[in-house]
Amino acid sequence: MAFRAFYALPAENFATDTGQHTNAVHGFVSMLLTMIRQQKPTHVAVAFDLDTPTFRSLEYTEYKAGRNKTPEEFHGQIDLIRKVMEAMNIPSISMDGFEADDILATLAAKGEAAGFEVLVVSGDRDAFQMITEKTLVLYPKKGISDIPPMDGDAVEAKYFVRPEQYSDLAALVGETADNLPGVPGVGPKTAAKWINLYGGLPGILENIDNIKGKVGESLREHVDNVTRNRRLNHLLTDLELPVGFEAMVLDRPDREAVEELFDALQFNTLRKRLFDLFGDDPVEAAEEEPIPAHELLQDAAGLETWIGAHGAQLLGLHAATVTSAGATDVVGLAFASNDATAFISLEEIDEETEKALAQVLSSESHTKTVHDFKRTYKLLKNRGFELAGVHDDTMISAYLIQPDRRSHELPDIAQQHLRISLDETKAAANGQLALDLEGPDLATPAVRAAHVVRALSLHLAPMLLERGGTDLLKNLEMPLSLILAHMEMSGIAIDTARLDELYDDFTTTINRATEEAFAAIDGQEVNLSSPKQLQVVLFETLDLPKTKKIKTGFTTDAESLADLLVKTGHPFLVALMAYRDATKLRQTVEGLRKAVASDGRIHTTYAQTVAATGRLSSLNPNLQNIPVRSEEGRRIREVFVVGDGFQTLLTADYSQIEMRIMAHLSGDEGLIQAYEEGEDLHRFVGSHVFGVEPAEVTNEMRSKVKAMSYGLAYGLSSFGLSKQLKISVDEARTLMKDYFARFGAVRDYLRAVVDQARKDGYTETIFGRRRYLPELASDNRQLRDIAERAALNAPIQGSAADIIKRAMLGVEKGLADAGLKSRMLLQVHDELVLEVATGELETVEQIVREKMGAAAELSVPLDVHVGAGTSWQDAAH
Repeated sequence: MAFRAFYALPAENFATDTGQHTNAVHGFVSMLLTMIRQQKPTHVAVAFDLDTPTFRSLEYTEYKAGRNKTPEEFHGQIDLIRKVMEAMNIPSISMDGFEADDILATLAAKGEAAGFEVLVVSGDRDAFQMITEKTLVLYPKKGISDIPPMDGDAVEAKYFVRPEQYSDLAALVGETADNLPGVPGVGPKTAAKWINLYGGLPGILENIDNIKGKVGESLREHVDNVTRNRRLNHLLTDLELPVGFEAMVLDRPDREAVEELFDALQFNTLRKRLFDLFGDDPVEAAEEEPIPAHELLQDAAGLETWIGAHGAQLLGLHAATVTSAGATDVVGLAFASNDATAFISLEEIDEETEKALAQVLSSESHTKTVHDFKRTYKLLKNRGFELAGVHDDTMISAYLIQPDRRSHELPDIAQQHLRISLDETKAAANGQLALDLEGPDLATPAVRAAHVVRALSLHLAPMLLERGGTDLLKNLEMPLSLILAHMEMSGIAIDTARLDELYDDFTTTINRATEEAFAAIDGQEVNLSSPKQLQVVLFETLDLPKTKKIKTGFTTDAESLADLLVKTGHPFLVALMAYRDATKLRQTVEGLRKAVASDGRIHTTYAQTVAATGRLSSLNPNLQNIPVRSEEGRRIREVFVVGDGFQTLLTADYSQIEMRIMAHLSGDEGLIQAYEEGEDLHRFVGSHVFGVEPAEVTNEMRSKVKAMSYGLAYGLSSFGLSKQLKISVDEARTLMKDYFARFGAVRDYLRAVVDQARKDGYTETIFGRRRYLPELASDNRQLRDIAERAALNAPIQGSAADIIKRAMLGVEKGLADAGLKSRMLLQVHDELVLEVATGELETVEQIVREKMGAAAELSVPLDVHVGAGTSWQDAAH
């Protein structure tokens, strides 16, 4: 089933940040959850084969020989599946000398004897012999989603024999997958006819001399094969299993183990499916302290009295919102102190009360904690309030404590840390969301959330301190949230006419490429976006060399077709690639068109708690994935322009920031020398690795060392490097060996960082950002590999993320101190985009160079490139 999942889901779409493929794991677990949801079993177990010899291979050395080599991407995924099963409290059973099918057959027999109804999920037709009145086989037909039950009638309809005779049929016909040759000339229909005529294989063998013709002769010549096949394909039903039925009772998963494992495997939607299926664990729910009944604050006097009594404490703050027509507005605010809660509605608030509330919200002396400060700040800003005095954002605190966790939403964090459920649908069922005559009661859930946020803040503070994150929260992430809020509200101006023109241009390119593609196949019209139709055209009509085999035929993914184009240069492929490129670019443009707000600007949202390394993510739309190296990508950047009332855009970015951090952390004299002398780093490295003068380093050599240098910073293996550079694994290994021979301090650093992380349990950036990697101590090699690759890149990527964030704080302060109107608009990886007011360009450039250059003290200079122009592209440098 794992193999079927592997081939059903494309490997390139399922991999962790560190390069571990997870498609087989994801597909297997997904299928299992579907089975559990549909079939509602009381007991579940999973059987696995071992690598050790079985009694079958000992008897017949050719058994299962000749199978294709296991794909590299499948490597280690079985062990990961076992690990997930362990976290789900589902036993995995293997037995030395026997196959998984023998274990399943034994379980089916024992289950029937104990009065169970049995469902066997297997992709092996040998399992059909297990079918009885009480045992059915779920046999996948298409991928892993179409799994109909096979009963005795279904087997008979397909193979013309009953399930108990299926192994007789397989013995006669043979089994290619197991390398068991059948009787030449005997197919399933002939075998079934004999079985039904003589009552099974023993009857056939007794009457072997009565079977006439060539097939009879063939049977007599190969009778030894048939009897051997029957011995080998017959499943055992009497094994002494290492676990009993009591261990197979379907129980709740170990929530913490699943959370930790799914964080490492980066399974977000699967995590939700799993917990939705099993529900909240009532045993885990903590005894909640009752939330103090809330006071409804009606006027300024009531607000001032409540704040006077409770405002000296840390206040939990939560905004109640309503969304209509795509816009979200704050309609009320909830406050929670140690012993009191309150709610104030903003819907019919008078001027005096609004003024009093504004004073409370903007006061630095009233310390507050919120969940998602940036969102709350923007909601209140849109309502005319300034939010200050916020000392903690529980979303960011939880993220700094556990950056690999994929969700830091309030209900998830409350569940994890306080064992409190904030699921409003469940709360409503328990009568906690009373409905008043006017409609939904917004106060109760808002007050509950404010209370939980305050409790979380107090709970997380010592954990954050212990993990060295307090300074990052107070002095980096919280101030940055405010800057990001202003950047998001500012947005960036768009030349909509040029954007529409681009859309039309890409549409024209798509239409032209479509026509050229059809012309290259004699006018035949196909859907160029359909992999199925493309397979027919490429590998049947055109008879081009086959690509990698996948479940549905041969892959038509971008990488494979690019290779095919290089090999064949076929005009259909030329047109197809042009069609794909233009389609992708048009989708980007279409997304941008939809994102232009009524003010003519695009307002992206920055996520601070998505990337485990500390990098910011741009969402809705993602402005970090606008292509920069292609001509078409540069045309897209031309639509981002300077807004009215401003003179120009300014862009500034760091040159080779990660490699400079690598030089600093490793202390490698060669790398440091290259930077100090202003050399082209990759040419310098290439000259040392390939043993030639810098001037003799070819572009191909430079590309190889560049890919390798960055790859090492990301924990790239020789296999990964070979795929990236399209060279053999041996060549990649030699390249890495030669690199380390010249830059030994880099090798020593990379080894030391993993060793240190294994001792400490975490990695750390230059500025103390930690990434805890519990899987470094895992007994599972694949999980250890994932953690080791994360340990390699976290200090480098994380330090780069910290440096650009520190630069943003410096630039913002520099602009404010100089009293300038210019402002930051975008952060894209290591680049900042600013909108510069008239007459301020020289001053802004000076501030940007100075503050970005001073964001970190490294043993090599931080090189900052600056450019200016009326569009993002014109401002490139």
